Amino acid sequence: MVSWWRRLREDFAVVFERDPAAKSRLEVFFCYPGLHALWGHRLAHGLWRRGLRFVARLVSHTMRFLSGVEIHPGARIGRRVFIDHGAGVVIGETAEIGDDCVLYQGVTLGGVSLEKGKRHPTIEDHVVLGAGAKVLGPITIRHGARVGANSVVIADVPAGATVVGIPAREVRRRDPAEAERITLHHERISDPVAMALGDIVARLEALERERRSGADPREEST
Repeated sequence: MVSWWRRLREDFAVVFERDPAAKSRLEVFFCYPGLHALWGHRLAHGLWRRGLRFVARLVSHTMRFLSGVEIHPGARIGRRVFIDHGAGVVIGETAEIGDDCVLYQGVTLGGVSLEKGKRHPTIEDHVVLGAGAKVLGPITIRHGARVGANSVVIADVPAGATVVGIPAREVRRRDPAEAERITLHHERISDPVAMALGDIVARLEALERERRSGADPREEST
């Protein structure tokens, strides 16, 4: 069982590690709503596990008002999780988040069923969920995966994979050792739509060159 004091030290350390804008512990303590939401959730989750469901929901609702982050008290969240900016993040009742994950503003871990059982995602360790990402249903985002901004994920994501789009599609697979490194270079994520359009343009240009040279591309293809 990890002590509250150790968890608190880890919380501060992860902010300084992943946010270059953080200047002091005092600033982090008072000005990071994602951190406030996690602290409130630990209290709410403890109450939830003790059967004090109404009090737990009341704490969760209060933290939603104060931080802009909605975390159901039944959700399970690991260590050194960083919720950056916080605004609009929603984490459902049966969601599970592993250690060393990063969630940006607007992330939703939602359900797609009215069943009482497991209906929210499982996020394994070292996962990054980009701004506005929607992960829906009892699916698993595996170790070290990356979900691009505004993507909608409705199927399992393999370990080390990067997925983008609606619905999200895999565009890259990283080595497991590299996958544990948290990077903020979201602009380097491939765009599958742009790649497909690029292939179409390249094919049209090839056909145009063949037409100008007098060759019939249909004859060559046969």
